[in-house]
Amino acid sequence: MVEIVGVRFKKVGKTYYFAPNGISLKVGDNVIVETARGVEFGEIVIENREIPDEAITTPLKPVVCKATEADCKQVEENKKKEKKAFEIFVEKASKHKLDMKLVDVEYTFDGSKISFFFTADGRIDFRELVKELASTFRTRIELRQIGVRDEAKTLGGIGICGRELCCKGFLGEFIPVSIKMAKEQNLSLNPTKISGACGRLMCCLKYEQEAYEDLGKKMPRNGAIVQTPDGKGTVININLIRQTADVRLESNDNIKQYNGQDVKVLKNTDAKIDKETLNELKGLED
Repeated sequence: MVEIVGVRFKKVGKTYYFAPNGISLKVGDNVIVETARGVEFGEIVIENREIPDEAITTPLKPVVCKATEADCKQVEENKKKEKKAFEIFVEKASKHKLDMKLVDVEYTFDGSKISFFFTADGRIDFRELVKELASTFRTRIELRQIGVRDEAKTLGGIGICGRELCCKGFLGEFIPVSIKMAKEQNLSLNPTKISGACGRLMCCLKYEQEAYEDLGKKMPRNGAIVQTPDGKGTVININLIRQTADVRLESNDNIKQYNGQDVKVLKNTDAKIDKETLNELKGLED
């Protein structure tokens, strides 16, 4: 077993494990820690506890100390510098005619490095820009190209549900989502209805997926050939929550609704999607 504390560097960000270094810490405490990026300021989100050795993959870096009032003031100063650095970056990128959109700027706690996060349609040759930024700020410069999901998480916004974007509000890490989830939840495969503000599949597709997978085991699929109390038929619609299936009967072409337990699958099928739509949907998973 190894003793750890969990530290988060952003309000809604990934939680990292650190060695408490003999310091007793509580949730909400601010701390100074050593990271691969340098010395950073973070917040305790997991108090001192022991976890199995196999739960960590690399030697833990230590907590240096609890943050002081002076450290908190330093963080506020860094935030002011970040706003100024943002303006300077935009000006210089425009001067170099670089087609890139700056999303965020981060100073390390000790000011030893400034990271600029941007989006762009393709690869950008920013070598000259980096030289000019290094000359201006006289510190290490990092430019990192991020994806549309990270951009949405940073900028925030309102989802089609009318609430704050999940990634901005509470998701510390992005969760894998796929077209398969939308199909299994019997959702419309219209890209505009299943994609979020970032233009990728909505993260909330994952929330009820396990329940839908369990319910789906007891039900036929759309298009399946089934045996009903009234004869053979084809499933034209299913309601997983209610566990009902609408079946078009072969004998009289009538449509009748049955409980899932009252139909027997003779031949299951997968709904076919045209190639153009499939390619469009696959793009939402990137």
